[in-house]
This record gives sequence, C-alpha cells and structure tokens, in this order.
Amino acid sequence: MGVKLYVGNLPYTTTEEDLRTLFAQAGEVVSVSLIKDNYSGRSKGFAFVEMGTQSEAEDSISKFNGFSYNTRELKVSIARPREERPSQGFGGYRDQKGGGSRDRNRRGGTRRY
Repeated sequence: MGVKLYVGNLPYTTTEEDLRTLFAQAGEVVSVSLIKDNYSGRSKGFAFVEMGTQSEAEDSISKFNGFSYNTRELKVSIARPREERPSQGFGGYRDQKGGGSRDRNRRGGTRRY
C-alpha cells in the first residue's frame, strides 16, 4: 500500500502530470490528485501524491519540502486523515423558517417601501 503525501504552495498552473514527473525522481508515483475548486475548476494550490513505499515517501519529503518550484517553495509532508466536520446547513435551526429573524423591523428600524 502506498503512502500519501500532502503537497502545498503549488503554483496554480501546475498540472497532475507536472507533479507525476517531479515526484517520479524519488520513486514510484501511485497516484496524483490535484485539488481544484468545484465551481471554477481552478487549482486550489495543493495536491496529494501517493508514493509506492514509505522510503520513497520519506525521500520525496527530503527532496521536495522547501524545494523551489516555479518560484514557489513547496510544502511536502505525510498527509493527515481528513477531520470530521459538522455538516454545513443553510439557514437557521430546523424549526425556523428561513433562518432569519422575523421581527427585524419591530426593533426600532424604519420600514422602507
């Protein structure tokens, strides 16, 4: 099983193929996942690179952490598991309709028509 690395501070123009070529210098690249914005499709400036073995992963970290790549200093480390996040709902509490205060205009504000 491979070892997944976090690669940060990437230039936004970096492609998955660029990363595959770069990290192949340290060993077998199992997979590359460049993280992109869901709406624009533009890179978010970080990726995950899975190396074939622990020693290849450690070699990648020693070679590329702090490495200057297209004028950016890469940040490379062992990827941490994703933390559980509470679900992000829209609006207020479930028992409220719309989530906003219904008496906003009763607190001394003036109505404008």
